[in-house]
Amino acid sequence: MNGATTRAWCRAGAVCAAVLVVDQIAKAIIEAQVTLGEKIDVLGPLGLTLSHNRGVAFGLAGGSGAPLVVITVVALGVVLYLFSRNPTRPGMWIATGLLAGGAIGNLADRVRAGAVTDFIELPHWPPFNLADMSITAGVVLLVLIYLREAEREPAGG
Repeated sequence: MNGATTRAWCRAGAVCAAVLVVDQIAKAIIEAQVTLGEKIDVLGPLGLTLSHNRGVAFGLAGGSGAPLVVITVVALGVVLYLFSRNPTRPGMWIATGLLAGGAIGNLADRVRAGAVTDFIELPHWPPFNLADMSITAGVVLLVLIYLREAEREPAGG
């Protein structure tokens, strides 16, 4: 590994670790301070409520257990594979760190408690958490990176 590659992996790892730590601390605080189903108004439409999600991100596709753990591990493997192909691609370390940190944060909940702790509430949207936000931001960034790259490729090849 050259220096730029090593730096990219270290940066992705640092983002992943930061997301994981902040996500797990926020979930622990909510679990300790908010009663299941309790709704707390924060600011405007933003609220807090404690819920446990057995489905995937944002409460979609109900289910639980081993299949979702396997899907998460496979998705994480795909993200790391894409990153390993060109870790110095601009922005890839951020997208990878966000995706990995969010995926590991929710995976830790699922393995530990059988469900993911969600607590951020907006009108007309299922409760979600910081890991979900990180995954979403990572996916959007990854798509933008690949779209930008596709625009730069010469026509026909």
